[in-house]
Amino acid sequence: MQSQGKIAGKIVVASQHYPPDTSTTAAIMAEIACRLAAAHEVVVLSGWPGALPASLTGPGKPRIVAVKNRIAGKAALVRRGLSELLFAARTFFALIRELRAGDVVLTVTAPFMLPYAVAAAARLKGARSALIMHDLFPDVLVMAGLLKSGSIVTRTMRFANSLMFRALNAVITIGRDAERPLLSYSGMRRNKIRFIPNWATLVPAPRPLSPDNPFRNKLAARFIVGLSGNLGFTHDPEIVFEAARLLKDEVDIHFLLSGWGIGFERLKQLQADANLANVSFVGRVEDAELEAFLASANLWIIPYRKDVAGVSVPSRFYNLLAVGRPVVLVSEPEAEAALTVVENGLGWVVTPGRADLLADAIRAASRSDGGAFAERAVRAAAKFDRTTAMNAYAGLIDELLRNPDLSEQR
Repeated sequence: MQSQGKIAGKIVVASQHYPPDTSTTAAIMAEIACRLAAAHEVVVLSGWPGALPASLTGPGKPRIVAVKNRIAGKAALVRRGLSELLFAARTFFALIRELRAGDVVLTVTAPFMLPYAVAAAARLKGARSALIMHDLFPDVLVMAGLLKSGSIVTRTMRFANSLMFRALNAVITIGRDAERPLLSYSGMRRNKIRFIPNWATLVPAPRPLSPDNPFRNKLAARFIVGLSGNLGFTHDPEIVFEAARLLKDEVDIHFLLSGWGIGFERLKQLQADANLANVSFVGRVEDAELEAFLASANLWIIPYRKDVAGVSVPSRFYNLLAVGRPVVLVSEPEAEAALTVVENGLGWVVTPGRADLLADAIRAASRSDGGAFAERAVRAAAKFDRTTAMNAYAGLIDELLRNPDLSEQR
């Protein structure tokens, strides 16, 4: 019998990325799963091998079901695609075993084939389904130049999306700019869309610019420009390097770069050829050192290619604000992060592909009042609160357990 105060039905979280994976997606899905487990039975279908941290095990925590998965490198596109297709297929059959009528399954757009499997399995089993949309495919692949907008593959994916959005009961967006491209699909209705932004994992508070900072103390320049995290297909490494080249004679400005992905490999190739004195690389920064690293720079860059609006939102953005640093965002002005920057006075928004404008923004930042930016950034970061987001996820799941059609409730 269901205990008093609980709604019948369990929640299944399907995610390739889950601890012990240390990615941002894994951390987000674990936070959500554990919050939902406080009031419901929660099963996680995880595609990441290894033992869970002790904090994610025990009474009141989700039950983990491992789905066999071979992780291919991001640069190995064909092997990666085949691995992700196989993972989606295995997850589909795991869902057929786990789901019962009235259950809710929650998933995310990583890998991009997973939501199709989740929507299909939920429909077959009479369950409800919700998708957290971190990236919109095939738009991301078109933006990165990997697909043509009118190709057969792109048109096929858009057709599959229409079917998927029709089957899904809810789509959670992390950016306001995602609504317009979503509503271009015939299967999508506005009442299915819920905006729940991500959150800062660091406590919002101004961090001082200390000369003793271990990432800063070896650099002679007064003004440090930072770049951190994964640089994938949607990012533009060339604009960052070209801006550094344009600023190479300004000895007070130095670029400090740390991250991974194909974009960082490209940056390293460019630096190997040019050997700019104002560019330094740091190895991938572990979570324990993240706060110190983010506090080491005066300014942070997030460099997107064109057409990012509605397609992708930078998860690192909120932690940059939490440490009290201004940002330069390379993107269209209608993108979610750009809207937040302009609305709160958090830095600069630069047109994609314009390295000269990026260099100008960095010069302007080097002459600006960092203290005023710090105060505004910390206030903005406090709005993106973990507890608020978790309560919103819990509220949505409760709605779906009571009634699968959100449109009937509004």
